[in-house]
Amino acid sequence: MSAKKIIDLERKIGELTAELTALRRANPGRPVPDYTFQTQDGEATLRDLFGDRDQLLAIHNMGEGCRYCTLWADGFNGLLPHLESAVAVVLVSKDAPEVQRRFANSRGWRFRLASHGGGDYIREQGVFEGGSNDPGAVLYHRNGDAILRRNACVFGPGDLYCALWGLLGLAGLDATDWTPQYSYWRRPAQLDDGGQNVLD
Repeated sequence: MSAKKIIDLERKIGELTAELTALRRANPGRPVPDYTFQTQDGEATLRDLFGDRDQLLAIHNMGEGCRYCTLWADGFNGLLPHLESAVAVVLVSKDAPEVQRRFANSRGWRFRLASHGGGDYIREQGVFEGGSNDPGAVLYHRNGDAILRRNACVFGPGDLYCALWGLLGLAGLDATDWTPQYSYWRRPAQLDDGGQNVLD
């Protein structure tokens, strides 16, 4: 009985996800200003971040201080070539450009990066109404001179955007059982190199 309920629920989730995608496809969007960001190459506008694409996926990351945002970005990094075959992608956070780049390099991230610095962009373009520096993503569409905010989503444990939660769910685990870390290295019982100057 339990196995059948699982299969039925998985099928229903698939159907609802397809319905959600259809609704998002039909959403005309609303115009937004051409916000300004800071990058390592200097100032860039929202329009600049599209490059030669008509659609831009802006990944809202809380910054290097958030383990959960790091988990999501680690996962998206592996998908980046696939995503960029369809849309422009940029990871935005409040961190200064040099902090963003240093942290991105430490994670092996290949994202284009832009800093909103906690300014108008994140106050007005948060992933949900009344939010601010919350994790998620916003999809913008460029239509002539207009930039339209088409769709947005919030990231959180158990969502559709981080494959890890579904895989942990197979083991019956959720965010009450597991918390992401920046590193999972464990000191071996014996260090064959002598063990001096080890940073935990």
